[in-house]
Amino acid sequence: MISSLRARKVRSTRDSVLGVLLLVLLLFPVYWMVNLSVQSSGSNLASGLFPTEIHLDGYRAAIADQSANLVTSLVVSILSVILTLVIAIPAAYALAQFRLPGLNLILLVLAVTQMIPGIVIANSLYSSYNDLGLLNTMLGLVLADASHSIPFAILLIRTAMQAVPVAVLEAARLDGAGLFRSFRSIAVPLARNGIITASLFSFLFTWSDFLFALTLTTTDDLRPVTLGIYTYLGADQTDWSAVMATSVLASLPAIVLLLVAQRYIAAGASGGAVK
Repeated sequence: MISSLRARKVRSTRDSVLGVLLLVLLLFPVYWMVNLSVQSSGSNLASGLFPTEIHLDGYRAAIADQSANLVTSLVVSILSVILTLVIAIPAAYALAQFRLPGLNLILLVLAVTQMIPGIVIANSLYSSYNDLGLLNTMLGLVLADASHSIPFAILLIRTAMQAVPVAVLEAARLDGAGLFRSFRSIAVPLARNGIITASLFSFLFTWSDFLFALTLTTTDDLRPVTLGIYTYLGADQTDWSAVMATSVLASLPAIVLLLVAQRYIAAGASGGAVK
């Protein structure tokens, strides 16, 4: 008995040590990015493991050069999330609660769309956008990013909608709530965690999008931050502190959203609904 407890403790300690080492390995690129962002301006790729002095020149340069690009990415991401949810939530509810003809085929099509390479979609959109006059427009970027997020959001939210107890919806209808009222007041709140998760993934995809931004924007008037970082990475680049400072600033929204939304992602979609 004692030897079994001792062996279990040894395994637990070993697993904890391996977990910490793996975490350090995964987070080291993030630390190195922050480390270089606070180094003095200039070529600092050979900087030490720890900064001896804190310099904010890189952040000043990043804010001066990339603030407009950060705002562009933020606006496009928010609008893309809104458009995605407006389409995905009612579609997911219909696919989860109604017996629709060809349901399996619809789900298959939604799943297949996730397998199409982004470069294929971007090239197709370029030709269409050129005819419609949507190149170099914020609307064009929003539509492109949302079109990529909507199928995944539908599949994700549909799972949350399936967890909504039918008894709760039927009780609401017996109390006089119509179909739309049941959807708005019962299904959507109970599927909140799935909706938040879909919103998070939609935002992160749009925020980190490079392919659509590179393909569908050809001028400097509309440039997301991913393209802003790309323009920094030229052959004559020497000021890596500004590059890394821009990367840190571009990472902050994703970090904040993940920290805020993690409890919703981990929670059950319909916990306590029938109590």
